[in-house]
Amino acid sequence: MKAERQNELIVEQFSAQAEPFAKFKAHSQEDAMRLVREAVGLGPDDEALDVACGPGLVACDFAEHAARVTGIDLTPGMIEQARKLQADKGLANLDWRIGDVSNLPFDDSTFSVVSTRYSFHHLLDPARALAEMTRVCRPGGRVAVVDVYSRDPEQGAAYDHVEKLRDPSHVRALGLDELAELFNRAGLEKVTTNFYGLDVKLDELLAASSPDEGADDEVRRIFREDVGVDRLGVTARLVDGAIHFTFPIAVLVGRRPG
Repeated sequence: MKAERQNELIVEQFSAQAEPFAKFKAHSQEDAMRLVREAVGLGPDDEALDVACGPGLVACDFAEHAARVTGIDLTPGMIEQARKLQADKGLANLDWRIGDVSNLPFDDSTFSVVSTRYSFHHLLDPARALAEMTRVCRPGGRVAVVDVYSRDPEQGAAYDHVEKLRDPSHVRALGLDELAELFNRAGLEKVTTNFYGLDVKLDELLAASSPDEGADDEVRRIFREDVGVDRLGVTARLVDGAIHFTFPIAVLVGRRPG
């Protein structure tokens, strides 16, 4: 798939998902937000960049603890939601840009913290994105990737199949070893890895998604068959007759040398 078509898919999906994505409560879990802040060592003097910022959930959270935060996303509808959230929170130390993660429109060594959340599984070339994130990070600064990961190729293939049905812009959940190698190739040092689980109710997630017509029924079927089996690696389970599951999330943070 060419990068241009993948970007079109991302914009199509997240233009449709912008408002429900912003309101999806699981994406604003305070414990997860705090874990990420602590993992990157965010402080009051930091100038941070949130890459593929979506509706600004992480950027606005960071802005309450940092000197200044910039959010950048490919989808204009997501930036619109981010501006609304900023206004709702009364935050002045934020600015927003529309742009591509593979070609960030910033000078070298601009930010002390550069992070991205839930984006790498949408990218055809995550290595390029991480290289760009490292480029715009200052020497001694921190670069963070927060994303779902696969435990092995078989589980990853099963998970990717159902995720592409739910969200056609999904590409692939990387393994932990692949993520670690990306950080190594980007020249990042002192890499740390933390984990958390993102608990969701399947029907609520589908309501916030924009699958192709009829795909939601197939997604439900696959999840029902995975209860007690866990081929998907997300611990699908029934709670009061509804399907719940947990995205396994890794938080990798590395320092740019210097």
